[in-house]
Amino acid sequence: MLKRALFFSNPLVLTLKDNQLVFCTREDPDEKRKVPIEDIGFVILENQMISVTLPLLNALVENNTAIIICDQAMMPSALVQPLVGNSIQEELYKIQVSASEPLKKNLWKQCVEAKIENQARLLILLGLEGDRLKPFYLNVKSGDSDNREAVAAKLYWEMLFGKEFSRQREGLPPNNLLNYGYAILRAAVTRSLVGSGLLPAFGIFHRNRYNPFPLSDDLMEPYRPFVDRSARELYTNGETMLTKEVKAKLISLLFTDCHFKKVCRPLDIGLTITTASLVKCLNGEQKTLSFPFLE
Repeated sequence: MLKRALFFSNPLVLTLKDNQLVFCTREDPDEKRKVPIEDIGFVILENQMISVTLPLLNALVENNTAIIICDQAMMPSALVQPLVGNSIQEELYKIQVSASEPLKKNLWKQCVEAKIENQARLLILLGLEGDRLKPFYLNVKSGDSDNREAVAAKLYWEMLFGKEFSRQREGLPPNNLLNYGYAILRAAVTRSLVGSGLLPAFGIFHRNRYNPFPLSDDLMEPYRPFVDRSARELYTNGETMLTKEVKAKLISLLFTDCHFKKVCRPLDIGLTITTASLVKCLNGEQKTLSFPFLE
């Protein structure tokens, strides 16, 4: 079932009653609105004056709801996730941790191939020379040992936003749009990984002692062009600030169509297809990860 994403940018009071999220203002506590917990997939808490009760947090976590907390700059800064997300979690953890290096290198190769191909597809959809990326995704080596991802990225960003654009976390717009979209995507991938019984802390390629979600960073790579498409559309329409409307547009990418070989699903559901395929690859049940392609 497709879950809802709730975005709270006002100083509200959030509580739990009858297994529903209840929210109201402090000034008018009798004017309450309710949303069933089971319908919620994402809760984004932006305003620094929001009050949330512990029973509500527990109910959301039990529902595997991704709770995204924003900092004073109103950028996503933390993610609350459940410690237990699958009935056979311990078994899956053991399989995940014991994955061989050749297997992980092969899985990363697939991630890079899918990412660059989707970058090429996006450029073609925009009437740009996406075919220039074809040699890169057709010749990725195991583990991307010659770093074709980075070489393709340089060419990709140049075509997507112009030669003057530099992709930097603290860079000029549209970097802020990309950062926000990627943060939402990362939270969604983490939620799907936990739901599939995997530990986001053990990546197949990304590794950093300060990074709690390297596996999320691995699997989100082929999905990044979905964010890039939204960010470019906003930027070309003159949007350079993260207004409430712009954030809503970026959050809505969770519900955009994702095309797989045989099915089309909203991106949030597509992520579960991808994470489930990773479990099967780690189990030796199949060799290919399932990623969507931009269309």
